[in-house]
Amino acid sequence: MEEHKKRALLHLLWSTGRPFRGLVASLAEVVPKLQEAYKGLDAKWIGDEGDEFLKVMLLDGCFLLEVMRTAAAAAAAGEEDDGCGGAREYAASDPVFSQHGELYVVPYVRRDMLMIENQLPLLVLQRLVAFLHGASAATDDAINNMVLDIVKLSHDAPAVSGGGLALHPLDVCHRSLLHGPPRPPRVVDEFVPSATELHQAGVRFAASRTRSLHDIHFRRGVLSIPELAVDDTTAHKLLSLMAFEQLHAERRAANEVTARRRTRGALRNGLGSDKAVAEMFSRMASEAVLDRRSRLHDVHRAVNAHRGARWNEWRASLVQNHAGNPWAIISLAVAFVLLVLTVVQTVYTVLPYYDQKAQTAAGGGIGLN
Repeated sequence: MEEHKKRALLHLLWSTGRPFRGLVASLAEVVPKLQEAYKGLDAKWIGDEGDEFLKVMLLDGCFLLEVMRTAAAAAAAGEEDDGCGGAREYAASDPVFSQHGELYVVPYVRRDMLMIENQLPLLVLQRLVAFLHGASAATDDAINNMVLDIVKLSHDAPAVSGGGLALHPLDVCHRSLLHGPPRPPRVVDEFVPSATELHQAGVRFAASRTRSLHDIHFRRGVLSIPELAVDDTTAHKLLSLMAFEQLHAERRAANEVTARRRTRGALRNGLGSDKAVAEMFSRMASEAVLDRRSRLHDVHRAVNAHRGARWNEWRASLVQNHAGNPWAIISLAVAFVLLVLTVVQTVYTVLPYYDQKAQTAAGGGIGLN
């Protein structure tokens, strides 16, 4: 990772045309204040006028700036992205600063940014941004929200406003959970629920006509996926395919389908038990990634829309709360029968009254004639 940090530093200097000495000097001015942010620093980080400490702050800060910039560019580009993660000056096969890196590297950078032992003072980012892009781009709120865009825990996390510069990325995340003006609601793509949840919501499963991973579609409540034969070698094969996709950025396939095979008609079990198959896919799912630019994006949305329909939500709740308990099913059946009998009894009680009333009215009419 040190190599990529140096690449980020060089790229920032190249893209902005700013001098290296000036960048170092802008950060060196606040080294004592930055050192105060770390409790119990070893002597090696304090000696030599903090040169080693300054080097670490500089490289880490430039790396995070470049990761956040390319990730933001990829998000802005959306489905029109050309594979470079929105940063066209990088190759599509770049291991970090590309769409490939956004899928396989940025999630781990995001995780590390929120680990308590990995916190970087936001003063580092503020000083770097101020030197590279000007003071107007380095206000407290600008830096806070730039960091929030990559560490937020939900897509609709409120913007951070006021309160000064946050201490570090974890502080930014914490602030977003406590206060801030809500952002306008927007449709957020969700992960496809488990096969059990989909079944409870009335989704049926079927085998596609072909074995192609592109032959996945959802129509009229039926999710069709390619048939897969599972045996004791399947896990190794699929994991190898997933590793191939991760190591070769130019190969883009749908990883997300590998964890959606527990379906009737689309899976042939050669492992001996459904539990063994479920455990195998559960282990593999922890290594899979979901690409929102995938051609399965529309399938995800259609499945979630079907599951989110009011009737399907009620059905899923009913199945989840009562289907697993035979006594609950019996109670529901008895209650339904009693309801029907009550309605029938009420009808038979009321009908004679109306029949008698009708006969009386008819007899009165004859007498008048």
